[in-house]
Amino acid sequence: MSDKQLTEYVKALADGDFTRIADSFSGSGFSVQMPARGILQATRPGMRARLLLSVGIHGDETAPVEMLGQLLSRLTQAPHALAVDLMIVVGNPAAIAQGKRYLDADLNRMFSAQAQMHEDTLEAKRADEIMRATAAFFTDMARENWHLDLHSAIRPSHYPSFAVVPGIIASSRKQTLLGWLGHAGIGAAILNGKAAATYSAYTASVFGAASATLELGQVGKLGSNDMSRFAAAFAALDGFLRSGQAQAGGAMPHLFKVTQELIKHSERFRFSFDRDAWNFTPMRQGTVIAEDDELVYRVVEDTEYVVFPNPDVRNGLRAGLMVARVE
Repeated sequence: MSDKQLTEYVKALADGDFTRIADSFSGSGFSVQMPARGILQATRPGMRARLLLSVGIHGDETAPVEMLGQLLSRLTQAPHALAVDLMIVVGNPAAIAQGKRYLDADLNRMFSAQAQMHEDTLEAKRADEIMRATAAFFTDMARENWHLDLHSAIRPSHYPSFAVVPGIIASSRKQTLLGWLGHAGIGAAILNGKAAATYSAYTASVFGAASATLELGQVGKLGSNDMSRFAAAFAALDGFLRSGQAQAGGAMPHLFKVTQELIKHSERFRFSFDRDAWNFTPMRQGTVIAEDDELVYRVVEDTEYVVFPNPDVRNGLRAGLMVARVE
């Protein structure tokens, strides 16, 4: 496949157009459903695992879109090689088209009952479509249900590739997932035992899926990403699709636990550090992290690391996480 064709393939995926992919899988004996724009399900009797891959939940996180476009362009040349029941979600095609993180509100805060406060937004309606399709795909919790939600971080990171893993996942499945993350070149994994309204937390809690949010590089324009940086993740995903198994290998990711959620309560919320701070920047015990009127967030443990600091979120939402190493 030529570079031009591949570019067109990525553009079609970014637009939520699965026509070519659907035709390829249908011609190889898969039952294909497209319940909404940017959502495709390809299933075939006898598959042991069900794998959900999602990209573009935030419209400015384009590296995963390019990666998935390349994976699918290869797979559709030999669609019979697909060894899992597969669901693809392009979360927010309208935001991707405009190069924006979201249009009305953050889609990755919509996967819970608390999202009702945003029920009139475009992203809330999109979350409803995605959740209905996800429920139709993960119909049997006795199956091996997997969900990898591919993102890119806003800031640079001391771990260029890292993951957030919901703590609710069963221990044996979690270890298999962590082994696969190591195989994918993921340097750090944050074990989050707190409830969250993210897509991966939703699939883990409602459908028992082994889920993770993967952060691959930084936000950027579509077509501007250096995909060689994600070669290990690309190979691990390709292997999962073709083998039907989450294979392990490589160094296990460094493990972290969530110690604090930094909630923005007002427009007076301020971090104690500037916008150049990287993800996983260390802070010592007692250091002021952020202030919001009379509320002061301080480091509690000997050393904590700040992740996802974003003071621009709406009031009432999480403006960042503090994490600590798990020995």
